[in-house]
Amino acid sequence: MTTLPVSSSPPSSWRTYLLVLLSAVLWIFAYSVIQPLANWVAYGALNLPQGSHLGDAIAFFLYDVPKIFLLLSGMIFLITILRTFFSPERTRNLLGGKRQGIGNVLAGMLGIVTPFCSCSAVPLFIGFVESGIPLGVTFSFLIAAPVINEVALALLFGMYGWKIAGLYVVSGLVISIIAGLIIGSLHLEAWVEDFVWQMVYRGSEDDSSKLTWKDRISRAWEAVKEIVVKVWLYVIIGIGIGAAIHGYVPMDALTGLMGKTWWSVPLVVLIALPLYSNAAGMFPIMVALIEKGAAMGTALAFMMAVVGVSLPETILLRRVLKPKLIALFIGVVTVSIIITGYLFNLIL
Repeated sequence: MTTLPVSSSPPSSWRTYLLVLLSAVLWIFAYSVIQPLANWVAYGALNLPQGSHLGDAIAFFLYDVPKIFLLLSGMIFLITILRTFFSPERTRNLLGGKRQGIGNVLAGMLGIVTPFCSCSAVPLFIGFVESGIPLGVTFSFLIAAPVINEVALALLFGMYGWKIAGLYVVSGLVISIIAGLIIGSLHLEAWVEDFVWQMVYRGSEDDSSKLTWKDRISRAWEAVKEIVVKVWLYVIIGIGIGAAIHGYVPMDALTGLMGKTWWSVPLVVLIALPLYSNAAGMFPIMVALIEKGAAMGTALAFMMAVVGVSLPETILLRRVLKPKLIALFIGVVTVSIIITGYLFNLIL
């Protein structure tokens, strides 16, 4: 009688899963104690008066630093696991041959979960064009990927729950679909640099379907380390600015400037356009602004404008897009962000 071999995971795999479980337990414990610990250090160990400018600023800083890093590491780990199923090569293949409409919807949805950064904007754009993907569909992807930022999504979910995070995703998805449809309907292929149409895309092999769960977990760990190393200074600076706003800026000043008045959203978006930061650095500032009386939609529009209209991405895209199309791209995204700010202010 032949005995079938019983498959089992290698010991190293079990160690990986055990490490993930232990990390999850430690994450939950750490998240539950940072608030009382921060208050104890600020108002107990340092003996600062509760309600004082300095005391509240330090308590905010001591609480937000570990909180933001915990949310960042935990949510980026989960999002990266999801992203391992959607490589850029697979995304390109999925979008190939899709027409306007359904292609814009699919491109926007894939833009949320596909790895994307400023440095990949040019090769992805060339690859999409070479695959026969319509220009409008390509822009739906290029807009959704940075506008629906994974760091902002993770932190919104951790801070304000699934409803706010879901509204952020839906609004960004609608922005990318409508913007792509507008750009596609104008037939602006002549506004793309000529050499792009002459290039042949040489993509790498798609290995996403060959990954084991151990591989996906390993990539998630690496992504957490890579992102944290890249953004930790921005986080500290952002939280420092947020702490100063929280402790020292009068509530009336922000309520008047960043409230729900008709001019608040376009004003803060125009202020944000020349600026550049990442979502990890901007999010603590947004939280502090909201806590001091700024409207959710106005503060979110400010963050989206700083992050979504990325100066490095715009400079890189100039290699493949003519100035008129760059200007249209920035204009459509800017108007869409303003509409999103109004939407949040109206609903919340």
